[in-house]
Amino acid sequence: MISALEIKQKAIELGADLVGIADLQRVAGIPTEPKELLEHYTHAIVIAVALSPDVFEQIKDEPTPLYLHHYLAANILLDDITLRLQRNIIREGFRALAIPASQIVDKVDWMGHISHKAMAKAAGLGWQGKSLLLVTPGYGPRVRLATLLTNAALEPDPMMPNRCGTCQNCRNACPAAAIKGGVWEDHPQTRDEALHFSRCLEKVNNFAKRPEIGKSICGVCISVCPWGKPRESKAK
Repeated sequence: MISALEIKQKAIELGADLVGIADLQRVAGIPTEPKELLEHYTHAIVIAVALSPDVFEQIKDEPTPLYLHHYLAANILLDDITLRLQRNIIREGFRALAIPASQIVDKVDWMGHISHKAMAKAAGLGWQGKSLLLVTPGYGPRVRLATLLTNAALEPDPMMPNRCGTCQNCRNACPAAAIKGGVWEDHPQTRDEALHFSRCLEKVNNFAKRPEIGKSICGVCISVCPWGKPRESKAK
């Protein structure tokens, strides 16, 4: 047998900053690609790698080349960690499938194989903020995420309540005016409830056209979030 504690300890050794376990019943009905992706699995191991707050201090109203580098490097590290954990779990006789940290497979709805943010929320790493990004107590939204599916019977972690409160920093700072600033106890019923998604997509695609960026990223809403921001008070 393999325990949740053993998996978490190994993930931290490999470079993860946060690790959580989700029972997949918590995300029943979540969109996936392919649709039967979760069919053979019962749990998900979700890991987070924190990015330096200093990178985001340089972001004012657009992404920077330095943020791009950290973004890409964190994704590589996440994939390395999940692949190594996948190997360990398979060796114990269980099924395991690492989901890439950053891979768009649906260019219409702009989605990966599964929402790492939703999985991280189900694994108790944080809550989905008004930007729909995962917000963690210690690092705020300054994390990258990856998911590992398994049929190993692992103890799931408790989920966290939404703690954004009345804060509207991300809404007010969004260069695309894409964040609606809604409030929900758990999560919005649809993406459209939280975002003018087409505005966000158009803005990040414009950033991607810049030769020094070349990828659909932004980071502005992350930079202004008070959660995880050093030497600044948190939202109440």
